Amino acid sequence: MKSLGFGRHAFSAVVAAAILGACGGGGASSSALSGSVSPQLGSPSSGSPIQHVVIMIQENRTFNDFFATYPGADGTTTAQVVAAPNCSPPINAGPITLKESNLDVTGDLNHSYGGYATAWDAGMLDAFDLVQNHNGIPECTYPYQYTNPSQIQPYWTMAQQYVLAEHMFTTQGSDSFTAHQDLIRGGTIVEPGHSMVDFPTCSGPKCKWGCDAPAGTHTSLITAGDQWRHFRGKGPYPCSNQFTSTYDTLRDLLDAKGVSWKYYVPPQSTVDGKLFNAFDVIYPVRYGPEWKTNIIIPQTQIFNDISSGALPAVSWVIPDAQYSDHPGYSTDQGPSWVASVVNAIGLSSYWESTAIIVVWDDWGGFYDNMGDLNPSKYGYGGLGLRIPALVVSPYARARYISPTHYEFGSILKYIENNWNLGQLGTTDQRATSIIDCFNYLQTPIPFQQIPSLHSAEYFIHKKPSYLPVDTDM
Repeated sequence: MKSLGFGRHAFSAVVAAAILGACGGGGASSSALSGSVSPQLGSPSSGSPIQHVVIMIQENRTFNDFFATYPGADGTTTAQVVAAPNCSPPINAGPITLKESNLDVTGDLNHSYGGYATAWDAGMLDAFDLVQNHNGIPECTYPYQYTNPSQIQPYWTMAQQYVLAEHMFTTQGSDSFTAHQDLIRGGTIVEPGHSMVDFPTCSGPKCKWGCDAPAGTHTSLITAGDQWRHFRGKGPYPCSNQFTSTYDTLRDLLDAKGVSWKYYVPPQSTVDGKLFNAFDVIYPVRYGPEWKTNIIIPQTQIFNDISSGALPAVSWVIPDAQYSDHPGYSTDQGPSWVASVVNAIGLSSYWESTAIIVVWDDWGGFYDNMGDLNPSKYGYGGLGLRIPALVVSPYARARYISPTHYEFGSILKYIENNWNLGQLGTTDQRATSIIDCFNYLQTPIPFQQIPSLHSAEYFIHKKPSYLPVDTDM
């Protein structure tokens, strides 16, 4: 496995030393790139050129689904299956060839914790064919596919120019509700020994996954020990003031140090509230002034903030369902959406000081050839499957495939260290920072516009779908 252009592990001793200094230990960061002068309130840590981090969160894909055939990456077009006699035709145990498919695929696969546990099969990753859909019917060969690279060319172009992280894992083998929590806080422990898993129990037109959920809504839980137990609908109401464990998010650390942040999210509809606003779970945000000042609706406002010089230090960007890459929406506009935001930043004055992290929130039910072989190390069911991750920045290591083992806490840890925020004390403690995706000493990479089918103007003028980004099952 080799990177394109540069050797995968080719990194000078000087830069390695600088990176080690930037990583630091505990909550504070130091750097070998410059002096040890303490940073001012709200400014990046000494030596870091990154003043803005933009986290773009797409939906429901495994790494192998998007990068199975990417040169030098850890992907595959073959897999192993267990016998599935109830499929038509019946599936015999043994090897199977993955099918090349369109980005626009029909139907939503089961990507709950139960589905993951079945597919994972004690680390064998050979029972995706036994995962049952919401009608109790095995999904058979459907999960064994990968996307035609020509339909996700903007993602491949970014990988070819910047960093493709081939070993980014979700925090747990669950679905989008908890994944979006993990991306703002690195874990979902709501009471001692119990962590949220899957999605809240409400359904129907008034269902919302957070403090706006109907009365009587409950979360589901998973236990911490070696023999995990799954408690469907036995957890607290999905609002942080109902949790008995401390439930701080990155927002708490950012606010304490005066570092600006925004969460860009699509508008909600009264028809279906399952649009992902992770901060709807966070009581002091939902019922405080930041609900109006920091939760930015619609998500396309990021284009105005880029052009008007109002981009915050840290941003989360949630797409409309129509361009989220989520299966079953009969659209393939996700790559253009991501490219349009990257292009807007790349062609602005923000390029020289920004890191864009593109990540997909969960596995979506698709096959992947790498899973957590030691779940006891992590607890709460262990890590989930790999998802794609791209790091785009003038200081990203050019044409690099990172083999480092990351998880969502790795993103949080990088942000914490970049602004000397301290630590949340969740998975950010154990996670390896994505700092090794950067080379702060290199000549900054000049931005080249990412070709795509649609521009920013297309998305700015496109009407919201008001569809749930993920209904989950």
